[in-house]
Amino acid sequence: MDPNSTLKSVESDMAKSVEHLQKEFTGLRTGKASPSLVDNLDINVPSYGSVMKLNGLAVITTPEARTIMISPFDPSTLGDIDKGIREANLGFNPVSDGKTLRIPIPEPTEERRKELAKTAKGYTEDAKVRIRACRKDGMDAGKKMKNENILTEDAQKDFEKSVQDLTDKYVKSIEEVFTAKEKEILTV
Repeated sequence: MDPNSTLKSVESDMAKSVEHLQKEFTGLRTGKASPSLVDNLDINVPSYGSVMKLNGLAVITTPEARTIMISPFDPSTLGDIDKGIREANLGFNPVSDGKTLRIPIPEPTEERRKELAKTAKGYTEDAKVRIRACRKDGMDAGKKMKNENILTEDAQKDFEKSVQDLTDKYVKSIEEVFTAKEKEILTV
């Protein structure tokens, strides 16, 4: 067990927690159209005799601020894609023009914006819990290395300070990500 590789592992796990939070935030509808609203949700589309992911059947773009456009690679799959989106219960009503699907994104009400902000806050708290779990793993590793005489008592204190510094850095990063998302959600 090496202190430097342990620190790198703890930092990597904390970075993954921030990435996970950002991915969760992409699925929150803020009133702005984004391909990630349908692309990251693993919408299953029954097509070609099997179940496929939406992003494997079509190009997803946002030609306008409040519209998602789905252009199937094969126009014969348009009906299957429409059905898959509706069955995913995302609250979207795709409109077909025979070649593409357009999904209008309505402006959320003030009440809905507040609900979304609460949801974002919940995701943020979950991310902080993951960061604290990484911190605990790091601190436990420091104690174990001291017990195995890999670290001296002073080296253990330095190691634990490094773990705490990483924790503070990533908690701050999570707060910044949340603040930006909250502003996006609450901006009309």
